[in-house]
Amino acid sequence: MTDSDTIHCDRFLPHPPAAVWRALTDPELHARWWAAGDVRPVVGHRFSLDMGPWGSQPCEVTAVEEERLLRYTFAEGSLDTTVTWRLVPEGRGTRLFLEHAGFDLDSPMGRTALDGMGKGWPGVLARLDTVLA
Repeated sequence: MTDSDTIHCDRFLPHPPAAVWRALTDPELHARWWAAGDVRPVVGHRFSLDMGPWGSQPCEVTAVEEERLLRYTFAEGSLDTTVTWRLVPEGRGTRLFLEHAGFDLDSPMGRTALDGMGKGWPGVLARLDTVLA
């Protein structure tokens, strides 16, 4: 699901926001559903995500609202995009919203990444669900 330079996904997870938050911000859990890296919910924290064949991608946390919002730059120096996770309590679980924004549509790499990640994010969110189960 994309519009212009932004990917939007959401998924209901039958787990409380605290559990989902932990999966987004605990490096050990994060590595189990997406990528290894020293992610931490601290504004200004710089870390890298190991994206396998796409290499190590530098990131920096730019916004944190405990158990509600985590935003960081992604792939600084190449894609220069922003990933935003927003958690909304829903019944006995959490609706997790992902926004991956800022793809350079004038660049072949940006267009390719937008297409590939647009197709890939739903599977990543499904893996998050299995880690929480």
